[in-house]
Amino acid sequence: MTLPSAAAARPSAHSRVRYPYAQELANAIARALLEGFDKHYRIFRKMSRDALGRFERADWPAVQRAHAERIALYDERVREAAERLQAEFDTGHLPETLWQDIKLQYVSLLTNHRQPELAETFFNSVSCRLLNRTYFNNDCIFVRPAVSTEYLEGDPPAYRSYYPLRDGLRAVLAQIRRDTGLSLPFRRWRRDGRWLLRALREALPRPLRLEPNHQIQVLSSLFFRNKRCYLIGRVVNGHQEKPFAVPIVHDGGGGLTLDACLLDSREIAPLFAFSRAYLMADMDAPAAWVDFLAALLPGKPKAELYTALGLQKHGKTLFFRDFLHHLAHSTDEFVLAPGIKGLVMIVFTLPSYPYVFKVIRDRISPTKDVTHETVREKYMLVKRHDRIGRMADTLEYADVAFPLRRFSAALLDELRREVPSLLEETDAQAVVKHLYIERRMTPLNLYLDEAGPAQLREAVLDYGRAIKELCSVNIFPGDMLFKNFGVTRGGRVVFYDYDEIAYMSECNFLRIPPPPTPEAELSAEPWYPVGPNDIFPEEFAPFLLTGRGVREAFLSQHADLLEPDFWNRTKARIAEGHIEDVFPYHPSRRFAARFGRPGPTR
Repeated sequence: MTLPSAAAARPSAHSRVRYPYAQELANAIARALLEGFDKHYRIFRKMSRDALGRFERADWPAVQRAHAERIALYDERVREAAERLQAEFDTGHLPETLWQDIKLQYVSLLTNHRQPELAETFFNSVSCRLLNRTYFNNDCIFVRPAVSTEYLEGDPPAYRSYYPLRDGLRAVLAQIRRDTGLSLPFRRWRRDGRWLLRALREALPRPLRLEPNHQIQVLSSLFFRNKRCYLIGRVVNGHQEKPFAVPIVHDGGGGLTLDACLLDSREIAPLFAFSRAYLMADMDAPAAWVDFLAALLPGKPKAELYTALGLQKHGKTLFFRDFLHHLAHSTDEFVLAPGIKGLVMIVFTLPSYPYVFKVIRDRISPTKDVTHETVREKYMLVKRHDRIGRMADTLEYADVAFPLRRFSAALLDELRREVPSLLEETDAQAVVKHLYIERRMTPLNLYLDEAGPAQLREAVLDYGRAIKELCSVNIFPGDMLFKNFGVTRGGRVVFYDYDEIAYMSECNFLRIPPPPTPEAELSAEPWYPVGPNDIFPEEFAPFLLTGRGVREAFLSQHADLLEPDFWNRTKARIAEGHIEDVFPYHPSRRFAARFGRPGPTR
C-alpha cells in the first residue's frame, strides 16, 4: 500500500480543464469504487460469520484455511476494482480536478454507510494503484478521514445490555448464553456458572453495593480464533466499569464449557496482541466495536484493534495517520536501531516512537541463501500463519516519504550505500519504496546483557518456550540467535526475523554421526553430508549457550531442543494433523486450575 508523505497537504499544479459530463463521470467512478468495497465487506463478513460453524464443528484445519484466505481477500478485491476502473473509465489519464470530484462524490455516498472508515481506506488502496504519487494528498485521497464514525451504530447494535437487578443474575447469565448463538450444549452449565460467579465476586471490590445503573454489557458477536471463542463485555456499576473476557472451549465430550474469566485489561489485552492471529467476529459497524474495545483497553491504539479484528488495511491507515501526527509534534531524528546489524535488513527507528522500520538490503550477504522475493514471501507466510503469540505482525508499505532533515547522517549514509534501489531523494523528502514496520522490542541479546539473574533466567526459559510453541504450529525459526528475538513490554519473548523460517514438515532433523577418524573431527568441514533442509540440533549449543547463567537456565528445561528426538516427535504430531491448543492467557487463569481439577478441553 502506498501512503502520502507527511508534507502532502496541497495538490500539485494540474490543468483546471474539466471533462465533459465530469459530474456524471465522477459519480459513476465513485459508485464503482463503493461497489468494489461493498463486495469485499460482504465476503469478509460472511467468512467471519461462518467462524461460529467452524468452531462448533471443531473443524480446526478449516479455521486455519479461513484465516489465510481472509487476509488475501482485500488485495484481491482492490486489484479487481482497479482493473474495472481502468477498463471502464481509463482512470490512468484523468486530471487531478476530476479525481477531486470523484472523492467528493464518494464521500456523499458514505452518508448512511455502516463501514465508512473502511470504505475510505479501500478508496485509498485502489486510488494508489492507479494514480501518480503527486496525487497523494487530502484533496484526492483520504489522508484525513472525511466521514465521522462517532456514535455510528450497526444493526443489531454493537452490544447488548442486561440488568441483573431487574431480572436476577443467574437468569441474566443464562440469557447471555442463549444470545451467543451457540447451539452445542454447555453440559456442565451449573458448575461453569458457579465458577464464573466466583471469579466475578473475587474481582469486584468489597463491600459490593449494586447501583441503580448496574448492568452487564456484552458485544453482540463472539470472537473466534484457533480452538477458542471469546465472550467480551463489561460490568457497569455506578461509576465503575469492569472489563471481562470469557473463553469458551470444547469439553471433549460433544459440548462446550467456560474455560476462564479474564477481568483485567492487562489480561484481556493479549487477546488483541500484535503477535497473534487475527480474530473473527461478525461486525456490522466495526467502528462501534472498536470504540467499545478501546474503552476496555485504554492502552491499545485503535489501529491495533482494527488490525486484530482482521481489518489490517484500515489498521495501516490509522497507524500512518498517527505516525504523521507524531512527526508533526516531534523533532528527534530517525537513527539506526540498536543491536547487531542484520545481514538481510537495515533497521532504523525514531526513538520517540515505539516502532522500527525494516528495509531489505540491495545486496544480501552471500551467507544468507535468500533473495528479495523470498524474504517478502517469508513475511507473507508469517502474516497468514498462526503467530501463536510468538511472531510479530508487520505492516508493509510502499513509497513512504520521510522528511529528509529528520534522518541522521549515519542512517542516510547507510541507506544510500545499502539500499540505493529503494531510496529516492528530493530536496525535502527521502522516499523509501518498500519497507516493513513492526512494534519495537528490546533485542533479546541486549536484554540479557542488562538483565539481573532472575530476569535472565526467565527470559531464557521463555525463549525456549517460544521455540517450542513455534515448532508446535509447524514453524522452524531457522536462525535462532538471540538477536533475532525481542522482549515485549510485558516481558514476553517474540521472534521477529523471518528470512530463514521454514515449515517443520519440510526439515530433516538428524543426529551428527560419529567422526570416521580423529582428524575428521578436527577438520573445518563437516565429515557428514548436509542437505539443504538438514538440521542438526546438536549444533545449536555452541551458538546459543554462551554464558554460564544462560546455559544453566536453558538446560534446566529445554535441553531437549538440542536433540533431534524432540523435533522429530513434533514433526510426527504435525503430520498426524494435530493442532495445538493455544492459550493467550496464563494456564493458571483457567477455571479448572483455579477452582477444580483439570479436565479435557479439546
